[in-house]
Order: sequence, then structure tokens, then C-alpha cells
Amino acid sequence: MTDDHANLRRLVAQANNEIAEAGLVVHAFGNAGQVDRDAGVFAIKPSGIPCEDVSADDVVVVGLGDGEVVWGERRPSSDTPTHRAIFNGLDTVGGVVHTHSRFATAWAQARLPIPCLGTTHADHFRGPVPVTRPLSTDEIESDYEANTGRVIVEMYGPDGLRTEEAPGALVASHGPFAWGPDASAAVEMAAAIELIAELAAHTLAIGPGRPQIEDELLDRHFSRKHGPMAYYGQP
Repeated sequence: MTDDHANLRRLVAQANNEIAEAGLVVHAFGNAGQVDRDAGVFAIKPSGIPCEDVSADDVVVVGLGDGEVVWGERRPSSDTPTHRAIFNGLDTVGGVVHTHSRFATAWAQARLPIPCLGTTHADHFRGPVPVTRPLSTDEIESDYEANTGRVIVEMYGPDGLRTEEAPGALVASHGPFAWGPDASAAVEMAAAIELIAELAAHTLAIGPGRPQIEDELLDRHFSRKHGPMAYYGQP
């Protein structure tokens, strides 16, 4: 009998519902997905279905290796190749959320990283929210959605950013992508990025040219929630 990946589909449906409930998407303008690396698959929202309406039976399961549908009758999200590129390129990522939330998308359209101006930001990112380079004409005209994921992945690695310290990115002229160990955590990060983006926009409107947060305060706030010295929350 074919594995229907019921629990994975349930978690992904729930995450898609949550991004709608959080006000991060309008209608179908966004998606959530989660990978099961042991099974070699990931699950993702179907194309064109409003996020609030997604059920576990709607969710599509796709092969991580070949990108082919392995379960489901719906057409998967048009961003499926983007998710696949991220899952294959960033092995610490378990869940991905993409939205067109207002403030984060405005920063993406401006092609600007979101500067770390205060402790709310520092609680989630150890520095700016990064923005990708623009896609080239060839990248747009060939394998566009996969290349959208690849320009994210290329910013990370041994000589680049770490996914744990920058758990999301803006795709230039497009919008934000967020991730975490699972889709639910990625929803939380997508909400945090939108708040960070809004606070930065308001801060710079009130005080143009305000300096970024001091390194010592940034490190203190980030490290109290992340890493071996974390003490925020319950054990």
C-alpha cells in the first residue's frame, strides 16, 4: 500500500491555515511546506487554493529528489521548485513558508535588507534580514521558480550566512521566505519577519538614518534565545 503521508499532510495543512489566520497572506498569495527527509518527500499547499481553505486531503506530496508528485490529485503550488531547492540546498531546514506580507514584501521590492535596529529584531536574527541578488534574465526565462530558491541558498554555506542565525530571507522584487525545523516554526518566523519589517519601516520614517543596534546588545538578545547559552523560555 502506498504511504499517504497523512501526518505530514496534516501538519502542512495546519501551517497554511495558520499563515492565513496570522494575516500574512491574502487568499492564495503564499504557501507552507514541510520536508520528511527520511521518506525523501516534502508536502506543500496546492496551487491556487486560499490558505485558509487548505485541508490535509488537498495537500500534495512531492519527491525531494525528482520533484514528481507522489501523493495527491491537486496541482502543487507553483513555488514547489523553490521549496525543493531550499530543502535540497539547506539541510537544516525542515519547513518553509512564503508570503507576500505587506511590509516584508515592500522591503523585498526595494531590494534592501532589513537592518537590525532593535532587540525585537535581534531576538530572531543575528544581523539584518538578508535580501538576494536579482535574478538574471536567463534565470528568469529558464527554471524561474527553482532559481528563486537557488538565489536564497547561495547566500548560505561555509563562507556565508547560517540558517540558524538568519532564518529567512527576502527575494529581491518578490517577497519573504522563512524557515525553521518544521512548518509551524516557519510560520512563527514569517510572522516575526513581518513585524521586524514593519518596525524598521516605522523607525526609519520617524528617525531617518538611525544607527543599527550595537553589536553587544544584538549578541546578548540573540544568544539568550539561541545556542548553548540560551536561557529564555522553559527547559
